[in-house]
Amino acid sequence: MSEGTSGYEATHIEVLEGREAIRKRPGMYVGSTTIRGLHQVLFEVLGRSVNDVLAGGGGCVDVTLTPDGGVRVTDNGPGVPVEAAGDGGGVGLESLLTRPHAGAAPGDRHTAAWSVYGMGPCVTNALSSRLTAEVRRGHVRWVQEYVRGEAVAPPAAAGGATGSGTSITFWPDADIFETTECSFAVLAKRFGEVAMLNRGLSLSLTDERPKNGLRSVRFQYSDGPADVLAALDAETGVQVPPDIVAFEREDERMAGTLEVALTWHSLSEQRVRTFVNSVPTCEGGTHADGFRAGVTAAVNTHARQRQLLTTADPDLTAEQVGRILTAVVSVKLDSPQYEGATRGRLGGTTVHDCVEQAVREYLGAWLARHPEQAADIIGRIKAPSWD
Repeated sequence: MSEGTSGYEATHIEVLEGREAIRKRPGMYVGSTTIRGLHQVLFEVLGRSVNDVLAGGGGCVDVTLTPDGGVRVTDNGPGVPVEAAGDGGGVGLESLLTRPHAGAAPGDRHTAAWSVYGMGPCVTNALSSRLTAEVRRGHVRWVQEYVRGEAVAPPAAAGGATGSGTSITFWPDADIFETTECSFAVLAKRFGEVAMLNRGLSLSLTDERPKNGLRSVRFQYSDGPADVLAALDAETGVQVPPDIVAFEREDERMAGTLEVALTWHSLSEQRVRTFVNSVPTCEGGTHADGFRAGVTAAVNTHARQRQLLTTADPDLTAEQVGRILTAVVSVKLDSPQYEGATRGRLGGTTVHDCVEQAVREYLGAWLARHPEQAADIIGRIKAPSWD
């Protein structure tokens, strides 16, 4: 078809930017318009607050689900700079709420990622029927309101303030989302997960919607992946065995840190949860493969040294070693490489080698220091499975 008969011209091209583009195709920015996308709208605001307090060495972030369908996220960080106050350095409040990616977490080892999108609070603002921002900074409280992503007025000083921090309250747009009711249970599970993986972080979730009274939970942990491991066993009603192997190691070869917690139990199933910068990697990846290789090598080396395997016995396989294993593997990387756009599987051979070496060395030393427990573990690994 020729250009003259197609009826398609440059004037037919619709160019959308900023809030218009986000509202036109919300799925491109938060994944969907279902409850999953609704939760992502919250995570775009929450991620900024969490990383603000983590940058300061820890702090509190409180999320409240209000009776009128709103969501309030409050932190005790330094407070977002306000352009009207002449604050310099960093992303200002209006830029944060109107420019995609402004204030989004850089994704290094010191941050907790909340999604594969990382668009920042601008997306939340554009997809909300109303949003109110309050900043406490320099002993002044600043307030600004938006309607469907457009500012009603510039930020205005609204009196004095004690302490510092940022509070953003938004009402998801019912014209865009299939539901505007966040799931308390889903949010609580994710909040707990992130808090467990980031020591010093305090996350709370309060639901003011129930007619029979509010419900509230607070998450703060000190043991990192070992807390996640305990939560995994709690889901199945299995008591965590006393022999938990847990360690942390920094390795500049992979520009990041590794945290591992593992134990062998009585269930004939393998449960290994893996994370990259606090985001679950459902498809695993090089950190998961390196972990399994390290565990298998350490167990086989110890079994040979202690003659728990005869010369005629073949090495234990990764499937055998992992059959009754529960583990949590968390890596925090400055520049994670993923296989695919969904970031479900981590790539990078350096990560595999670093994780494998760290696990092999630490677990090997632990088995040597605990010969009785090691013999019991290897005996259970060698026992036939009747599943």
